[in-house]
Amino acid sequence: MLILHAAEQGLIYGLMALGVYLSFRVLSFPDLSVDGTFPLGAAVAGILILQGTNPFLAALAGGGVGLLAGAFTGLLATRLRIPGLLAGVLTMIMLYSLNIRIMGRPNLSLLGRPSALVQLSQALGVPRAYENFVAAGIFCLAAFLLIFLFLHTELGGALRAVGQNPQLVRSLGMNPDNLLILGLALSNGLVGFSGALAAQYSGFADVGMGVGTIIAGLASVIVGEILLRPRSLFFAVFAAIFGSCVYRLAISLALRYGAALGFTASDLRLLTALVVLGALAAPTIRAALKGETS
Repeated sequence: MLILHAAEQGLIYGLMALGVYLSFRVLSFPDLSVDGTFPLGAAVAGILILQGTNPFLAALAGGGVGLLAGAFTGLLATRLRIPGLLAGVLTMIMLYSLNIRIMGRPNLSLLGRPSALVQLSQALGVPRAYENFVAAGIFCLAAFLLIFLFLHTELGGALRAVGQNPQLVRSLGMNPDNLLILGLALSNGLVGFSGALAAQYSGFADVGMGVGTIIAGLASVIVGEILLRPRSLFFAVFAAIFGSCVYRLAISLALRYGAALGFTASDLRLLTALVVLGALAAPTIRAALKGETS
């Protein structure tokens, strides 16, 4: 059950990892606004579900407000020429207050409320024990295919070029600023949708549930790349989801069996940082063991 639970979380948060992949790997943009976009999707979905809205529509609404938040960050960075890192931080700070205003309080309970994950699995006749896993897998697979196919279109190719060579994009008659706004909107749309599903999965929406989202997303992307070493776009996109599942499993194992090493639930952020640190340092350590020099 531990592995199944970790896989469920890994797939749900894999949508967030896909968003982080778009911003950090495709656009080369340090978007810290995802720490606010994730609970924004959860807050909007939560309040809509409490008002009787269909959970599928609520999840889509969570993704929609994520799109708007990402576009806002892009506008700050391109139109007002605010440095990308600061633009993301400003959006994140503003969203913290906005999320409380949307919910009317710091958190909402969704226990006993309908869930898009459960309803989708029940419609497919999935056994109860695997409802969340199958539904999360379907949502994740759909997002993976859409992102992969989009990045192979002409517009997607231009989006990929923005992070590598904006001047080339401009020479082709396209505006790299507009493409950056589009990319950040798509990235945060995925993050907001992930937050909406996470709220339905966990049974609550909380203003603080987005703390550390960017670290978890980066850890998922980096761990996936370290393990799979993708040489094609297909595996590069897939690595983000795979890394999310591995990351959640590692955290679950550490929290369950880490008591012997002195770890507790309050050490989650420390464990997350150690996973990211290990993943970042792995290439350097591997090169050193092979006797390579920089």
